[in-house]
Amino acid sequence: MNKQNRTVIEEKNQIYLIDDDESVRKALKRLLGTYGFPVAAFASADEFLDLVPHDAMGCLVLDIHMPGMNGFQLREALATLGSRLPIIFITADKDIAIKEHALQTGVVGLLQKPFNDQALIDLIHKALGKHNQQK
Repeated sequence: MNKQNRTVIEEKNQIYLIDDDESVRKALKRLLGTYGFPVAAFASADEFLDLVPHDAMGCLVLDIHMPGMNGFQLREALATLGSRLPIIFITADKDIAIKEHALQTGVVGLLQKPFNDQALIDLIHKALGKHNQQK
């Protein structure tokens, strides 16, 4: 990772959105923007790791199933780096075992696509409140 290529975002309510589906990224970025959240969207976990410092503030909305590094692997990588960025997993997978595993990893929550907009907003508020208490 080249630190000169990193993008530093200092917003405490910053939302980092990682999903390999461009239409999902665009829709969620637009939705979250209407609620006043600054959103940085990424197509892959590697792109996120290259551009965002591990001590970033805010909340991560993360797809589980992506090519390359998946959401579980990114969560582990961030934990290894010492990141305390709260994570909300999103997935189209309906497998109950995936949901149970995701929730056991200490994430704020998991939403199955398609999900209710308000459910996402509620989880983001919960995540940001938890993260701001840790700072």
